[in-house]
Parts: sequence; structure tokens; C-alpha cells
Amino acid sequence: MTSMENDTEVHVFRLLGLTDTPELQGPLFIIFTLIYLFTLIGNLGMITLILSDARLHTPMYFFLSHLSLVDCVYSSAVTPKVMAGFLTGDKVISYGGCVAQMFFFVAFASIDCFLLAVMAYDRHAAVCKPLRYTTTVTTRVCAQMAVACYSWGFVESAIHTGFTFCLSFCHSNVVHHFFCDIPPILALSCSDVSINEIVLFILAAFNVFFALTVILTSYLFIFIAILRMRSAEGRRKAFSTCTSHLTAVTIFYGTVIFMYLQPGSSHSMDNDQMASVFYTIVIPMLNPIVYSLRNKEVSNALRKATEKMKMMFSTQV
Repeated sequence: MTSMENDTEVHVFRLLGLTDTPELQGPLFIIFTLIYLFTLIGNLGMITLILSDARLHTPMYFFLSHLSLVDCVYSSAVTPKVMAGFLTGDKVISYGGCVAQMFFFVAFASIDCFLLAVMAYDRHAAVCKPLRYTTTVTTRVCAQMAVACYSWGFVESAIHTGFTFCLSFCHSNVVHHFFCDIPPILALSCSDVSINEIVLFILAAFNVFFALTVILTSYLFIFIAILRMRSAEGRRKAFSTCTSHLTAVTIFYGTVIFMYLQPGSSHSMDNDQMASVFYTIVIPMLNPIVYSLRNKEVSNALRKATEKMKMMFSTQV
């Protein structure tokens, strides 16, 4: 551990990472590399598919494409550094790199929260008010909601990052985590962090409870509408779609609540790390499957795109 007791200026941070066991470094590098590749391929592939297929140019897939973009960015803010640590053993990150990592991670994780809520509202409008759907969720409304999600994410991240890095760090530069997240950085400060913890709790609570209120209210009306459907097959398909969405929402918000909506004295860094692995690395990989590959329209578009590529290759050969 590097002592900083006589120096309030920190130039670098050392991330402890997930493990120091040499035998695990190689296998974990392979696992995280595969997860990251699947994340990029799945999400970027989904964006490409949505942009290239005119039948997917609807509000639902507009928001899905943004969700895929956000998942790529906030996963990329964390995962490559973790992989480099496994491969080279170098877990040092510069002060500026730590600031940038926190800013982009917090911004796009917050955007993710609100995109999930917007997607739930979109499904509510489509299922509960189908006759007014095209006039309610217009292209302009979609753009406005997307801009609002991005704007709030960047504003909130600027607040958190600014409040965190205006503190003094004079005890240690060793971050008991695998990336520069807010709680482990606050734990290093020799300043009074009570204001930071209050701001963190209030903004995280607003994000979680506002977004969850929109999601749960939307799905309450969706379930009521589904139960009124006469077709058993229609009800089964609708329930299946809702269950997939709510499962992913539960995993994402469950880990966020566990991480950020508990008192600072109750934080266990080891438990926080395991929870963080899910919402920073695993969930972005699963989202293309949960939100799209089980969707018949996307599956059909993917199949036709694959057939078109096969035809192109066969003609070239």
C-alpha cells in the first residue's frame, strides 16, 4: 500500500482489481475478453441491424439502438482496463484516467437507467393505446426523450465527478475496486465526505425510484391490458416479453440499489465488486439477448441479413 500521509496530491491510483492470485489472471483475462467481444459484437450488431432494416425504424427499436450504444460505451469505460490488468499485471491508472473513467461510466450508466424507463413507457403506449400510438410517440417525442436521458446523465456525472475529485486524498492511493467508482474513491479521501455521500444517495435514489416508478406503473397498465386480451397466444407472447424486460430491469436496478443506496458505513468493498461485475460487464453483454434476440421482428431481420450476406459471399466465390 502506497502511503500518502504527507502528500495531499495524488498523481496515480492503484486498482486492486478482482484478484491477485497469479493462477487466475490468465483464465480471467480470457473470460473477460470473450464477454467484452460478445458485448461489442452483440450491441454494435444490433445497432447496425436496426439502422439497415427499414421495418425496424420504429420508436421501440430507436430506443433499443440507443440502449445498445450506451451499453457499449459504459462497458468500454471499464472492461478494457480490467483486461489489461489481468494481462500485464499493471493496475495503475492515472489521476486523469480515473476522472475520465468515472465520468463516462456514471454518465452512461445513468442514461441506461432512464432509457429503460423510456422503453417501458413506449411499450405502455403501444399496448394500452395502440390507436393513438403513432400520434403519441412521434419521431420528435422520441428524440426529445433521448436528449433528456443523455442530458441528465451528463449533468449528473459532472456533479458526481466534480464533487469527488475536489476532495483531498492523503491516506492512500490504493482503490479497493477494479475501476474508479464513486464509493471506493470516497473511501480514500481524508476530507469530510458526508456531503458527497448525501449527494450520491439523493441522486442515485432519484434515478432509481423515478425510473422504477415509470417502469412499474407502465407495466401495471400493460398487465391489465394483457389480461383483457381474448387471445391466449397473444397474452402468452406479451407476458414473455414483459418477463424478459423486467428480469433485466431487476438485475440492473438490484445491483445499483445494493451499491449506492446503503449507508457508507455498511459498504463491503468485496461485495460491491461482485455486484459491480454484473452491471458493468455482464449485463451489457446480456441486453442484446434479453431485449432483442427473443423478439421475432429482430430474429427475422437477422435471419434475412444473414441470408443476404451468404448470397453476397456465394456470388463472389
